[in-house]
Amino acid sequence: MPSRKEIQWSQLRVGALVLAATAVLIGLIFLMSGSSGGLFASKLVLRCYFWNAAGLKNGAPVTLEGVTIGNVIRVRVVPDRNPTPVEVTMRVGREVVQDLHVDSTASIAQAGVLGDSYIDIDSTRASGPPPANNAELTPAGSPTIQDVIRTSSLSIDEVHTLTMKIETLVDTLNSKKGTAGELINDPALGKKINQIATDLQTITGAISEGKGSIGKLVSDDTLYTRANSAIEKLDKIGTDLNEGKGSAGKFLKDDTLYNNLNTAVTNANQLVAEINAGKGALGKIAKDPAFAQKLDDTVTRLDSILKGVDEGKGTVGQLIQNRALYDHADQVLDQTQQLVKGIRDDPKKYLIIRLKVF
Repeated sequence: MPSRKEIQWSQLRVGALVLAATAVLIGLIFLMSGSSGGLFASKLVLRCYFWNAAGLKNGAPVTLEGVTIGNVIRVRVVPDRNPTPVEVTMRVGREVVQDLHVDSTASIAQAGVLGDSYIDIDSTRASGPPPANNAELTPAGSPTIQDVIRTSSLSIDEVHTLTMKIETLVDTLNSKKGTAGELINDPALGKKINQIATDLQTITGAISEGKGSIGKLVSDDTLYTRANSAIEKLDKIGTDLNEGKGSAGKFLKDDTLYNNLNTAVTNANQLVAEINAGKGALGKIAKDPAFAQKLDDTVTRLDSILKGVDEGKGTVGQLIQNRALYDHADQVLDQTQQLVKGIRDDPKKYLIIRLKVF
């Protein structure tokens, strides 16, 4: 049977073990509450109002730029705060107050697609003073899990519609409808396409071997040489033009031609000005009414004379219009020509000189 001293020593060891376990438990509590500044650290209460809680629960973490600084202590509905009736009360450590601002924004985020919801505070664009206790933060319009699910549902519906259209298209192709269906299902068309591919291969092979006009164009260096020569000649012509050589070069570079052309234009302008002023013969023709009337009368008379000639009036008119007069004149000219020829052949017959002495 153990002695009394041994029993007391065992009780002392149990008591020490209990005290050690209690100390470890207190340390763990401090470590677990370290995210909000410790169990007995001073706290700062903040509020924010959202239109939907998005599955947010009491005790959810509160983060600042991704770093945990506190927890959600209450989530409730306040009907008087429509259209944002969900009130979220947060408690954060006062040691992070210098990193918060009255214009910081809070949003409900999810840890992954199916993860728990938490509050994320954003101060990257905030510049106001630190918030007071029980201050209200501005909510940010971040999408909730319901929005993600709703968008995913719409996307699934669109994919389903697209799948149905693809199935219809495949059925149409398999039924030999349309050009694509004929192309896929018609063996004759496939043979034609195969023949075309074979012909194209033959043509490209001939071109590669330098056969035919296109083959020579591709393989023969003569065309390249001629083109290079033509380019060199064009370059030489351009150089000569730039240096003022030849007629075209002088036309581009010599100021004499420009000066002469400018002088000619000036003289032409002066001549036109004198004509408009009624100076000289051309000016009188253009500006003198009396001269214009005389010219009109002369033209009228000339027209009358030509009209009479055309009608066979007068000597000139008869000469032009009368056939008999033309024939007589032609006969006289013919007889005169015969007479001149006869005199040349036998002058003694026609030229007799008689001398009489009284």
